[in-house]
Amino acid sequence: MLNKFLALSVPILPKWFVELFSKSYVAGYSSKEVLSIVKELNNKGFSTTIDILGEHVSDLDIAEKITKEYCDLYEKIYQDSIDSNISIKPSHIGLDISEEVVLNNFQKILKKAKEYSNFLRIDMESSKSTDITFKIYNQLKLTYSETGVVLQAYLRRSLKDIESLGSHNFNARICKGIYQENSKVAIKDPEKIRVNFLKMAKLMSEKKSYACYATHDQHLIGALINMIKKHTIDSSTFEFQVLYGVPMNGRLEELLSLGYKVRVYVPYGPDWYDYSLRRLKENPDIAGYVLKNLFSKNS
Repeated sequence: MLNKFLALSVPILPKWFVELFSKSYVAGYSSKEVLSIVKELNNKGFSTTIDILGEHVSDLDIAEKITKEYCDLYEKIYQDSIDSNISIKPSHIGLDISEEVVLNNFQKILKKAKEYSNFLRIDMESSKSTDITFKIYNQLKLTYSETGVVLQAYLRRSLKDIESLGSHNFNARICKGIYQENSKVAIKDPEKIRVNFLKMAKLMSEKKSYACYATHDQHLIGALINMIKKHTIDSSTFEFQVLYGVPMNGRLEELLSLGYKVRVYVPYGPDWYDYSLRRLKENPDIAGYVLKNLFSKNS
């Protein structure tokens, strides 16, 4: 209840106060800042994926500007020998404008990913765009195999999507899902979402697909480790993923010690304010994480 109250209260607080919440979770405003943070994470043994903050762009010029920034990021990652790929929301580069625009911009970015032998992750947004996102993914995959997508464990359709898409060259991030969805399309019970997440992870292994387990849920991480050990799942076929800055109480270091890859999702950019408000509304637990972190830093 406290976390929900905090999340609802944040939008009416001064912007400088909201920035306190964002600083631990947003890796700066520029590519220079984010790349510096990513290098530090690499030095600690973590891989990363970089995301420019923003979504639902309706202006063509802005969509093209963001597209160019992603293309430039691939070049900088290559030049600095950084262990990072890139994650992109379709609505950030033109999905709300037209299918033609977003596909054209993705193809420009994909060309750079291929040029620098990197990987492109297409982020998943609300269920309204799931089908079109898979359509974009399938088209891009024909051009460059190092392309992946995201599956949301709270969506009732996700196991069927794995059945349809799963293969030895399918790469998907599995996350719980954060968007507000109708109960007809999404599971609402947290424990049932965990169960579905585990079913999806197991099915990905059976399909010989590469699975990215994206969660901060300590209980779920423990269950995933048990599943990996029980079914002797090869560590080269999966990785764990977390958001930058979320306290994990030593769990990430434990995962590394077990020989598992851990990738940190690192967002940056001038749109930190709207991002912070949305994340707090969609996941009130983050408010609790942040306040705890702030108090611990000042104690």
